[in-house]
Amino acid sequence: METGQKTIQSKNNLNQNNIKDLSIQISLSGLSFCILNKTQNLIEFNQYEVFDKKANPFELLERLKSALESYPPLAQSFSNVLVIYQNELSNLVPKQFFIEQQSADYLKFNSKILNTDFISYDEIVFNESINVYVPYVNINNFIFDNFGVFEYKHASTILIDTILRKEINTEAASLFLNFNAQNFELIAIKNKKLQLYNSFEYTTKEDVIYFLLFTIEQLHFNPENVKLNLMGAITKDDDLYALIYNYIRFVAFYIPSYTFKFLTELTPAHNHNDAIILNSF
Repeated sequence: METGQKTIQSKNNLNQNNIKDLSIQISLSGLSFCILNKTQNLIEFNQYEVFDKKANPFELLERLKSALESYPPLAQSFSNVLVIYQNELSNLVPKQFFIEQQSADYLKFNSKILNTDFISYDEIVFNESINVYVPYVNINNFIFDNFGVFEYKHASTILIDTILRKEINTEAASLFLNFNAQNFELIAIKNKKLQLYNSFEYTTKEDVIYFLLFTIEQLHFNPENVKLNLMGAITKDDDLYALIYNYIRFVAFYIPSYTFKFLTELTPAHNHNDAIILNSF
């Protein structure tokens, strides 16, 4: 297999009367799996696992192998398989300045990368930008051995594209925070344009407030009128939510809408998977 390929030819035999797509979200803190039955327009499987501690890429592969063996719905054939990499090893570059041969240079100043790391990139057409990132080659090889054809993207590609399309007519300043087990992603929008994307690791709720308020200050946003949208692993009962609400006047949960149906109702409606994996289809 050539790991540089974004798509690899399929070995699956498919039932064309029951077409299904699989998305797998990969991070060092957890795994997500989602199956869309395109024939019935139905999300028929949606599973998320959070690790007790942050894994390394080798441990991550073992957790992925174990998960695939544990969930029978993942053993079937799929018309499309998408792997979504969620890590801090990414950087946005304006398309007009992007040079593929210099991909590593866009990462090395703000990410810890090795000379042996494979560099890939996605194009965010809506924003005319290139998202440069490091996928896990050992995961790619394993996915190919199990599913044949697959495509991969960085999680921030899906997240940024989804939010920009939602905010296409919004002039006012808006912030989006997507919380994961050990980090959160922050997207800032103003005048219909992306102002900032960044990912922050945190251990305490005070860490979140520090990064949030520092970002607001640097962007010259006003905490009295900026709209803050929360996504992912946070609920209204969390102490973190109460602390955020002390500093930001307009706080709301991002509640997405989908054209497909769900075999099992999402609870809560703003759960972790909504922000990225469900928008991957």
